[in-house]
Amino acid sequence: MKLPPEAPMGWDLGEIVSGLRGAREQWRLRQQREQGRKDREFPSVDRIACAIKLLRGALFPLRLGPVELKREGEDFYVGHALDQALNALVEEVRLELSSRGNVNGGGDAAAEARRRVAAFAAQLPAIRTLLDGDVEAAYEGDPAARNVDEVLLCYPGILALIHHRLAHALYKLELPLLARIVAEIAHSATGIDIHPGATIGEHFFIDHGTGVVIGETAIIGQRVRLYQAVTLGAKRFEVGEDGQLTKGNARHPIVEDDVVIYAGATILGRITIGKGSSIGGNVWLTHSVPPGSQISQARMEEGAPVVK
Repeated sequence: MKLPPEAPMGWDLGEIVSGLRGAREQWRLRQQREQGRKDREFPSVDRIACAIKLLRGALFPLRLGPVELKREGEDFYVGHALDQALNALVEEVRLELSSRGNVNGGGDAAAEARRRVAAFAAQLPAIRTLLDGDVEAAYEGDPAARNVDEVLLCYPGILALIHHRLAHALYKLELPLLARIVAEIAHSATGIDIHPGATIGEHFFIDHGTGVVIGETAIIGQRVRLYQAVTLGAKRFEVGEDGQLTKGNARHPIVEDDVVIYAGATILGRITIGKGSSIGGNVWLTHSVPPGSQISQARMEEGAPVVK
């Protein structure tokens, strides 16, 4: 597009556009990106967000679907929403596969994308069942919750888990970029940061939620409850001989079944929080604790035994 040398308000659009083009070219050279491509190279955040909104509606049609939907039209709407969402995801998966160079950008990528999206779609009934358990856990664990519908419609922890259950399925299908985009959409909306690689068991409840961080290699058992500002993070990052961070190592906590972790607790490293333990608010923990432990900030500061 030809631009005037100087726009009416005084800025030189031609010079700015030229400068931005130069910056893009320098970035692509540094990243060793293919030159001369004319099509989109990476998945679209906006299109993925639209697809996930449709999937939320397909999972919970009378709660998260369109306001005019009636029960007799549920199956029709679910089929229509799935058709739109899954076809949109095929193109985004193709773009991710092509950008990584796993397959060529033509028919091979399209066929592989359709195969992976079909595998993802087959998991949706099981994901709905997992989410039902999460909703029940939130209702049973919060005395302020009046009913399960309030939980589904209002609780940020449930929105974060809907996205995580979907993102984790994509992550397991070796689609880490799509998975991360799905997770970050929920992170932006809720303040809850769950890496799609984290493994989370049934009946998981995040109360309040803002500031919760769950790292990529965290493993969380069944019936676990977290409160706001809890971090399940890495204690340190290993560096390789080339000076770059080592990727993929197990570096986040293992939280066994029936554990409660209260607000502001920070748990770091590949440690294990034993079954049935309770971790108090603002505790900083970098060592494993056995099943049934009762950890509080006061007891740790006093040097008292941390196991009940």
